[in-house]
Amino acid sequence: MRTLLALLMICAPLAAGRGPTMAQLKAQVRRLTVERDALKAKITSLGDLQDQLAAANQARDQAKTDAQTAQQKLAQVEATLKENTSGGDMLLKSLEAARKTEAQAKADLARVQAENQALRQKVDATPKEGDLVMLTPDIVPAQPLNLRRVTPRIKSPGLFRSGPKGVVVVNVLISEKGEVLAARLIQGLPGSSPEDQAADEACVQAAKTLVFDPATSKDGSLRFKVWQGVGFYLD
Repeated sequence: MRTLLALLMICAPLAAGRGPTMAQLKAQVRRLTVERDALKAKITSLGDLQDQLAAANQARDQAKTDAQTAQQKLAQVEATLKENTSGGDMLLKSLEAARKTEAQAKADLARVQAENQALRQKVDATPKEGDLVMLTPDIVPAQPLNLRRVTPRIKSPGLFRSGPKGVVVVNVLISEKGEVLAARLIQGLPGSSPEDQAADEACVQAAKTLVFDPATSKDGSLRFKVWQGVGFYLD
């Protein structure tokens, strides 16, 4: 626009019949050159601004992308931390349970070892008069003195029914004096009828009336308490 006005100013004196002087023409040329250079500078500056704006927009978009990526990574890290925390709690609980189980196992082992030690001491110890001992080759068993005279009292089932039959074994605790201190059924009749159960109990009661020659050491110098089985044959 300014270039057009400058041309009009040049042409106007010519049209009027008064041409510009050489100095005026040079001045106008210099002024137009300055304006042209200024316009070029502005155009160049505008291009630079557009490039800067494009770079800024690109940087902004990249920043948004980086921010989204960072948020996703943060969410993953939080989820991982939460999972690890939960897993850590479960691991601690499992570890605590394992420690309790180990402690209980150690306590049970110590108890069993103590019991075994006590039993070993009893087995290894030399029995004394009146001690409760197990029947071994070194012990002479107690001998019943009145077994043939002891008969279990079994009620008769009637004229048309037979009584209980079979073998009943009773375990008796025999003192060092040959007396029965206790009796317990270890093998009853195979049946489960009231008559069979009554016969089993009758054998237990009969065993309590037995008299024994007590168990002794092989040389007969010591007498002991023992548990022995006694059988009753019912026919």
